[in-house]
Amino acid sequence: MTFCWPQLIASLAFAPALLAACGGGGGGSGGHRFPAAATSLVAADMAVLIAAGDATSEAIGRAYQLARGIPEANMVRVPVAVRTDSMPATDFATFKAAIDARLPARVQATLVTWTRPSRVTGTTIAGAACSMGITSALALGYDTRYCGGCVATAATTYYGSSSHRPFTDHGVRPSMMLGAATLAEAQALIDRGRAADGTWANGSRNGGNAGQAWLMRTSDAARSVRAGDFRMLAASTVTGLTMHYVDNASGSGSDVVANQARVMFYFTGLVTVPQIATNSYLPGAVADHLTSSGGALPDGGGQMPVTAWLAAGLTGSYGTVEEPCNFTEKFPRASVLVDRYQGGDTLIEAYWKSVRWPGQGLFVGEPLARPWVR
Repeated sequence: MTFCWPQLIASLAFAPALLAACGGGGGGSGGHRFPAAATSLVAADMAVLIAAGDATSEAIGRAYQLARGIPEANMVRVPVAVRTDSMPATDFATFKAAIDARLPARVQATLVTWTRPSRVTGTTIAGAACSMGITSALALGYDTRYCGGCVATAATTYYGSSSHRPFTDHGVRPSMMLGAATLAEAQALIDRGRAADGTWANGSRNGGNAGQAWLMRTSDAARSVRAGDFRMLAASTVTGLTMHYVDNASGSGSDVVANQARVMFYFTGLVTVPQIATNSYLPGAVADHLTSSGGALPDGGGQMPVTAWLAAGLTGSYGTVEEPCNFTEKFPRASVLVDRYQGGDTLIEAYWKSVRWPGQGLFVGEPLARPWVR
């Protein structure tokens, strides 16, 4: 086991650590407040990508189309080797070009209806492995500026944006993987996304009891580098939400949230997050755990995959597909995500806007969920 130096990590603003070996990354605080959303992405802006000939992907794509009213012209069937975990970068350029050529001009975002492949893999000029999440590769194109392990990667101008036309304004079509391996799982997730719509109309939660936001600084020091941002978010006020910041840096308490009701947000840093199924989650709920390979589906590279959050009843999550080290910019900034989501953004918009360096990431969930309507 590699020995970590939490004191050093905490003292340096840009001190990345190997997440697989000893800890994780993400966070810092910014104090940004962005303009509330006047509108958001709608069904006509979304294209659904289907693995042609795969019965599960075809069924999931059709279920999503029926649930969300996706235009038939936005249903794009493409050849995909769904039994492989990664797609070679040498094949991806042709794959993406074929998709782009078939997208109607209005399309601003895409939904992936398979879980394998979850990443696109190639090498840098120096020969180092370089993997992008397939959602990020679809949005940005495969480019070694966005991956390569423990290096600073390229940023996206979509971070923190108030735009609701990401492709028009930023040249980025954010993509999200539904993250369901069966039609039953997909239908349950789609139903949660639809049930979320408008539940916080005009800022306050319809139906009474407040939702809960849990922000965890765990005993895993290197995976808890988002703690500063968590503290800032916990000190803010979001109508209809009760904020809980838990600091277990000493290891004397618990690293987990268990047996809690009405959970809307759960952000933490651990290799595996136990007892997540003991909580009850509101429709549209979001959670992620900062670690090395949660986005490397199907098994998270031996760590907890992001799809475990969806199976537990969440509506969206995020993880990385290769060792990113704990650069805070490679992981969601919770304060930005919550700010954009409660400002009226859809799930896909809020999540994508919260990651400054998204190239190594995989976004999963029901993209059009929109709990807050302004």
